[in-house]
Order: sequence, then C-alpha cells, then structure tokens
Amino acid sequence: MINTNKKPKPLKLLNVLFYGLTTLTIPALAVEITEDTHKAGVSFTTAQLTLANIKVSMLTPKIFARRVYAPGEIKANGYISYIVSPRTESVVISRHATLGEHVEKDQPLVTLFSESVAAAQANYRVTYTEWQRAKKLTKGTLSESLLLKSETDYIAAFSRLTAFGLTKNAIEDIVKNNSSTLGEYTLVAQRGGAVLSDDFSQGQRVTPGEKIMILANEESLWVEARVSPNKKLNLPAGTRAEIEFAGQTYHALVIQEAHTIDPTTRTRIVRLSVENKDDSLHSGMFVDVNFQFDTQTAVIAVPETALMRGADGDWTVFVEDHPGEFVAVEVELGQPLGNYRQIIGIAANTRVVTQGAFFVASEIAKSGFDPHSH
Repeated sequence: MINTNKKPKPLKLLNVLFYGLTTLTIPALAVEITEDTHKAGVSFTTAQLTLANIKVSMLTPKIFARRVYAPGEIKANGYISYIVSPRTESVVISRHATLGEHVEKDQPLVTLFSESVAAAQANYRVTYTEWQRAKKLTKGTLSESLLLKSETDYIAAFSRLTAFGLTKNAIEDIVKNNSSTLGEYTLVAQRGGAVLSDDFSQGQRVTPGEKIMILANEESLWVEARVSPNKKLNLPAGTRAEIEFAGQTYHALVIQEAHTIDPTTRTRIVRLSVENKDDSLHSGMFVDVNFQFDTQTAVIAVPETALMRGADGDWTVFVEDHPGEFVAVEVELGQPLGNYRQIIGIAANTRVVTQGAFFVASEIAKSGFDPHSH
C-alpha cells in the first residue's frame, strides 16, 4: 500500500519533465524550420554565377507595351485601287497588260468593241461637224437657239463618249482620223499600279460594270485583322501594331474598326494600313498581327523565362535574399507583355533571377528540397 501511494510522485515529475521538454523544444524546432526554409534556396559563388550565365535584376515598376495577337490577311488598299470595267456591253478585242505587270497612268490596258460605242462615235462625228460649221457662220445668219442646240448636241455627244471610258485624245482622234474603226475603244489605266487580277479572255463578251482588271498601288496596303469578340479591346484609329510575315516585321496603324461581327468567322474585322516600300507584301497573303498597347499604370514584370513551376504547380521566381543566394517565391501572373509577364506578389526593388532560372531550379532540386517557399 505504501509503495502504491508513492507512485504518483514520479508521475508528477514526468509531467514536469514533459512540459519542460515541450517548452524547451518549441524554440529549438522554430530555429530548425527557419534553417530548413533558408536551405530551400541555393547559394552560388561569383564564379559560378558567371559560368552559369545567371543574371539578377532589380525589379522596378515600369510602363510596358502589351501585345495582343490576331490573324490577318493582306488586302489591296481600296482607297487607291481601281477596278477596270466596261460601261456598256462589249466584246474583248485584245489585252495590253498582264497579271502582275506594273503599269503607268494612261497606259492602255484592254481594247473592246461595242455597238453602243459605235453609234456614239458616229453621232459625235456629226455633232462635231455641225458645231464647227455653226461657229464659222456670221452673226445673224443662224439663230441663237439653233447655235445653242448645235453646241449642246456636240457637248452631249462628247460627254457620252467620256462616260463610255474614252480618253480625250481618243475622242479627238474620231474626227481627225475618219478611217478609224467605229465601235472599238481602249480602256487605259486611271492611275499607276500593279495588275492584281485580269480574269477575262479575248473574244469574251462582258457586261456593264463587270470586273475585268484590278489595279492597285502596293506601296500602301491594307491588313484585315480578325479579332475574337471575346477580347474586349479598344482599338481606335492610330493604335500601333506589328505585322509579321516570313520572319520580317512591318509597322502598321489601325485605320478602321468594324462594329459588327462577321457571320461566317464570328470575328470582328480591324483594318490597318502598312507601308510596303520593299514590295515584299502582296494581296492575299496571310500574316500575324500583334497589336501593341502601353499599360495604363507602371507594373512589375519579368521575362517569361524567369518563371518556373513549383512542385504544387504554382508559378515561382527566384529571389536573391542574400548575395549569391536564391529562394523560390510564389507569385501570381498578370497580363502578358510581349516577351515579359506581369507578376503580382513581389515588392518593388526586389532582386530576382531574370536569366538562368532553369539552372537555379535544377540546383535546388539536386539539393533534395522543394524549390518553393511557403
């Protein structure tokens, strides 16, 4: 009984020791966790940093250019292109320019024949002769009304031939050369440019307004970019963009933006203007369009290659907390900024690995630690 009553005494001592150990152990464990967290990074000497080509940069908020991609197609500039078409039913006699040829203003393009033009040319000869005779009569020989009618008939006949597309020289030749074939007329280039299409054959009958040729000056072209309606982008005239084709980059500016959705592609069309001084862009080519915007406020961003995935799938960057020593710090991604990406969760003026992050991650992995700080 005596021995039994004395058993609680050692138990009390054990409790004291247990609580004492607990009290003493907690600070020791806290120190150990701090050390493990500290070891979750990796240290490099100056020579190792140079050999591994690791670059550390101080991150400061800046205004960045944001880029948004859209597919595009080169189009002829509709404001300086010209459609060659007959203005009355005609038959193609001969062509004078071919596809892809660069023509100058007033250069002959195609010769046509038309019954309507033949009648108009014949009428012009008569009215021209009458008008010239009336002008030679002495005053008072011909009444004012007849003189006015003669002049009006001449002007109307001249204007009708002009409406058919005949040039002034061609009309004058009708009365100078009586042996000229009535009904034949030649359409000429109204402006210089390249022949982009000539979908017709000799002997073909063409209707009024039918497109037989397209001329365009390719020094300035349009690009029609198709933007997803889900991208709520404000693209006013003057917005900058880069056009990429076959490894070359061209600067372009937004000139128009459609406010309707294309029923076939379900996209909205944004039209840009691009200078084509080296003549390497042509209508029908597909290109990559990258719209450029400046961020509204200064942001912190790092190169895409500075971002690494942690073990739990979160994005991390490597922060230099001591010279040559790097620790992985979790961040949130913001908007893409070309080759850069905005990051959230890093204070300004923090030193971060911006080149060689993959090598740092590999060294941390070799240490047996998760390259991720919690």
